[in-house]
Amino acid sequence: MTHEEHHAAKTLGIGKAIAVLTSGMNAAVRAVVRVGIFTGARVFFVHEGYQGLVDGGDHIREATWESVSMMLQLGGTVIGSARCKDFREREGRLRAAHNLVKRGITNLCVIGGDGSLTGADTFRSEWSDLLSDLQKAGKITAEEATKSSYLNIVGLVGSIDNDFCGTDMTIGTDSALHRIIEIVDAITTTAQSHQRTFVLEVMGRHCGYLALVTSLSCGADWVFIPECPPDDDWEEHLCRRLSETRTRGSRLNIIIVAEGAIDKNGKPITSEEIKELVVKRLGYDTRVTVLGHVQRGGTPSAFDRILGSRMGVEAVMALLEGTPDTPACVVSLSGNQAVRLPLMECVQVTKDVTKAMNDRKFDEAMKLRGRSFMNNWEVYKLLAHIRPPVSKTSATMHTVAVMNVGAPAAGMNAAVRSTVRIGLIQGNRVLVVHDGFEGLAKGQIEEAGWSYVGGWTGQGGSKLGTKRTLPKKSFEQISANITKFNIQGLIIIGGFEAYTGGLELMEGRKQFDELCIPFVVIPATVSNNVPGSDFSVGADTALNTICTTCDRIKQSAAGTKRRVFIIETMGGYCGYLATMAGLAAGADAAYIFEEPFTIRDLQANVEHLVQKMKTTVKRGLVLRNEKCNENYTTDFIFNLYSEEGKGIFDSRKNVLGHMQQGGSPTPFDRNFATKMGAKAMNWMSGKIKESYRNGRIFANTPDSGCVLGMRKRALVFQPVTELKDQTDFDHRIPKEQWWLKLRPILKILAKYEIDLDTTEHAHLEHISRKRSGETSI
Repeated sequence: MTHEEHHAAKTLGIGKAIAVLTSGMNAAVRAVVRVGIFTGARVFFVHEGYQGLVDGGDHIREATWESVSMMLQLGGTVIGSARCKDFREREGRLRAAHNLVKRGITNLCVIGGDGSLTGADTFRSEWSDLLSDLQKAGKITAEEATKSSYLNIVGLVGSIDNDFCGTDMTIGTDSALHRIIEIVDAITTTAQSHQRTFVLEVMGRHCGYLALVTSLSCGADWVFIPECPPDDDWEEHLCRRLSETRTRGSRLNIIIVAEGAIDKNGKPITSEEIKELVVKRLGYDTRVTVLGHVQRGGTPSAFDRILGSRMGVEAVMALLEGTPDTPACVVSLSGNQAVRLPLMECVQVTKDVTKAMNDRKFDEAMKLRGRSFMNNWEVYKLLAHIRPPVSKTSATMHTVAVMNVGAPAAGMNAAVRSTVRIGLIQGNRVLVVHDGFEGLAKGQIEEAGWSYVGGWTGQGGSKLGTKRTLPKKSFEQISANITKFNIQGLIIIGGFEAYTGGLELMEGRKQFDELCIPFVVIPATVSNNVPGSDFSVGADTALNTICTTCDRIKQSAAGTKRRVFIIETMGGYCGYLATMAGLAAGADAAYIFEEPFTIRDLQANVEHLVQKMKTTVKRGLVLRNEKCNENYTTDFIFNLYSEEGKGIFDSRKNVLGHMQQGGSPTPFDRNFATKMGAKAMNWMSGKIKESYRNGRIFANTPDSGCVLGMRKRALVFQPVTELKDQTDFDHRIPKEQWWLKLRPILKILAKYEIDLDTTEHAHLEHISRKRSGETSI
């Protein structure tokens, strides 16, 4: 990228004005404001949503850098939102256009659900007519009309029930899931002591996304969603399922209901009705909990803050690059990639879903919801609806072993659970190995039945036990046990050691025929440093832990003025946690190994904080990855800041330590782990069949030892040997890491005059293209 292009980002917005209106999502508002100001544009808040646009006056206020400080950890929307009747009338839109033209605002960033976004599209299509009416009425001059001749609109999808088509995750969905899961976890612990059935009603009048993901994240027995009504005899089926779970020794039944659940004839299925059914037919002690607006409240999750910040940056870029010919677009996330989609297409598909549902074409509605939704549904059906086979024939039965390797990470148990259960559903014999490769060598191996992994989804740490030991030095004992237990495939859930262990197994195949069995590694580590995957199970949980702690620490300084906190995070040499937590918690700097820094950089950061203390924002937050530099230790940086900040600010330090590995897994990690486990086991069954030679398994090709990872938009299996060249073994990190591209955003949001690389843009795509092709998660 040339120097000119760099310079362009900083001047892109000069002479332009952007207005932001929202129905939630503070992280996105903060990013739009700060990135807008960074590019030289003026940014305006529209208070109270569309109503504020119509009323004008004090409702449209210019935003400053400081006005969005401390906004990240607040739930809801700081600038207020209001559903607006006036804006639905042309008269209202005329007043709104007048208010914008008078202020020279021609860029509108709308953050909201499908209602807000549809309104924005209408507004844009009428713009030139509205202007000529205003000019005729003498409300604006010809010059003003020419200056504001076209309106650019970019939408960000913020609605908690993820009901807008074309986006994998809308801003706010993850936070809502956090609230729901907290409640489900609290309820399930009380139910362990009494035999109970819980019926939980979650939001989603027309969309079952929240209900579906909740049921995956807590291992529910049944879920009712509007897109997929149950069969006509569902009452029998449900009662049979519940009594089966009881006879298997489970003390708890969970049924999740979306508020818009219906049967095949479109008749609502209510939580009360389900309770009456269970009480009448089975006599179980049944409780109904309606979650209601709790789901909208609370602190936004780390995922939502990062998503909001990334989408906010993308939105500003899309606005400022807009021309009269670019269609209004929506910025969204597909897998792990920012994409731009035409607003009108998204609105259309969302309307098509509603129409399909009204016409009772439920399969059609499911397809329109997109890949991610369909995948969730498939995995849910497998885990909840199929009875595990009772009799087993040795001809088709394979033996697969599951193990954990490396340090504990939240979500490991969820991955083991789904691996074991999908394996059993497929008719396999599933073994669990305790204590990693060491346990494989010592024969700490046992067979797992269906209920062995009951209730594991929400449990932190590793219930199988995990060790960092590598297999090489015990190949003989491992080979003996593979033969003794007749292990035909190995699923290894763990961190960097799971990957290096996989490489050792590949090497060992030359000497030991027993090691010629398929294996797959599921990345699970808080450090997120496994080559071949953008994310690893457990990293999201660790991020939320760091984030919560940073929020509390920032709050502690709200009373005392002028304080800077230096916080050390884990991650080995990998700067993922420090960088992402920095984005999510609004840090002033994040020191990492991948981006070398010198004493001059430290000096610049101190100077930056000195300047910041002169503004209204009188606190600083600095994150440091544990191994970012052997000489500039946390103590060194703390001492430097303390000395240089004398008389201007106090410094405090905090080493977060092992709390980052513990805790109950977040919804993202539970879900990700569940899907990875299911996908790994499906692959395994196929690979074992492929590798059958003369009555035994013999797998010796590179593609029979893989890492299953998420890459941009898809879950892919990559041979461990192919990933070798992409790895820096000394520092235990991949040579190329996608999140380094987010570092400039962190700096801009902390008010550094830096160069923003805008080459990695999302280009406008079409929805239809997104539907086919690779499998998403």
